[in-house]
Amino acid sequence: MDIASIIGLLGTVFFISLAVEDPGALIDTSSLYLVVGATFTIVLFRSKLSDAVSLGAVIGKVFINKTEEPEVLIDQLIELATVARKDGMVALERIEISNRFLQKGVSALVDGTKPEIIQDALEREKDLTSARHESGSDMLSAGAELAPGMGMIGTLIGLVNLLANLDDPSSIGPSMAIALLTTLYGSVLANVFCIPMGMKLEGYAMREGKNNELIIEGIMFMKSGKNPRLLEDHLSAFMVPKTKVKREIAQAAE
Repeated sequence: MDIASIIGLLGTVFFISLAVEDPGALIDTSSLYLVVGATFTIVLFRSKLSDAVSLGAVIGKVFINKTEEPEVLIDQLIELATVARKDGMVALERIEISNRFLQKGVSALVDGTKPEIIQDALEREKDLTSARHESGSDMLSAGAELAPGMGMIGTLIGLVNLLANLDDPSSIGPSMAIALLTTLYGSVLANVFCIPMGMKLEGYAMREGKNNELIIEGIMFMKSGKNPRLLEDHLSAFMVPKTKVKREIAQAAE
């Protein structure tokens, strides 16, 4: 669970609500249908159906982030390399691996696949994963662009209704509500939801991409049969400097 996303979203809603005297005055179902519903259907219109169906899972990744830290993967790769050097590649079958990408690489090692084939397969998988993340982020970016526009359309509709019924005082209030609330809903949908979630997914995709590069380097190192003790130095570039220094200090103290 990504606590930062949950706290950030709830905090934003809380601070916005502090400026609202009567929350009920900001609820208008017609405006919600126009902005939220139309924004979603236009995103569907400009996307593939398969991408739109997976949008819920994409949004879920904003709040449930399973990306491992690089040092965790490095420790796991060192353990795997040590087992492989001591007992052979076949022994890796007995080790439970939660990371799907790492499991794919280890399975190729166990099967005795040629190095160039392993690298090509993993690189292709990495690229396809990045493309899926990019597709999800692209849909959220489209929503961020479209929501304010739908809010403006709602504003124009409200003004047209207002001008068309100036002789009916009872219609002025509902028309003004549509004119103003659609603009509000469009801005909130874009700036509170779509833009932050899209940026979060981009960061998630970048971290996962770097982790996958790390795994490819580790798998190819294991395939070469080099000493596992050299693996951490080989992969240290993937760690942030602060973590690298802490690990060096801890190793020196041992």
